[in-house]
Amino acid sequence: MREFLQGLAVWGFGLALALGLPGSSWKEAAAPIFPWGALGPALLVVALLSVLAPLLAWLGGPGLADRRPLALLEAPPDLLWAALLLALWPSHWGPPGIPGWLLAFLLAALPGEVRWLAQAMPGERPFPQAWGRAATRRMRRLVLMHLWGRWLAARLPLWLTATLVLERVLGVPGLGTDWMTRVAVRDRAGLALWILALALLWALARFGDREPA
Repeated sequence: MREFLQGLAVWGFGLALALGLPGSSWKEAAAPIFPWGALGPALLVVALLSVLAPLLAWLGGPGLADRRPLALLEAPPDLLWAALLLALWPSHWGPPGIPGWLLAFLLAALPGEVRWLAQAMPGERPFPQAWGRAATRRMRRLVLMHLWGRWLAARLPLWLTATLVLERVLGVPGLGTDWMTRVAVRDRAGLALWILALALLWALARFGDREPA
């Protein structure tokens, strides 16, 4: 409960910053219309990440945190993944659009999320490895079920807003562009709604992650 209240205090501070954002736009610019068409793909990629990352962590265990291939996949920035997608995308398919953005986002985000979960898992030697494979996988499942809500709460704001580079390179208007545009035009009301929406998602993700008394 204490951590939950501390989190609410942080979100409240963020809301105060959004409402009191200093400065003004250097030219008269209207607040952008919210990209409702980007909401579906954003929810889809969140759903895919929330399933694929725990599944891969369950299959690989905490040892994935030290795997060099995973670190190499995690290292490239979003710009490189977007450029690679554009280079390999068949021209007769037309522009990558939303499908290309989804693929690039998963390629950029999935290795880091798997590592995040693997690092948070406890070691398995000598136990539960000594009890056999079934016991080890059951322990992984229990640990990941406990971590799932906290992981979503920590990562959801990042997934929904930190996609600006992919959107700009691939020419797909999305939530990251909307967020940054509202900052640029000093749309305090729009930013406040963003903060409230993210805080609500954070609270819902944390709801099932309460520590036992």
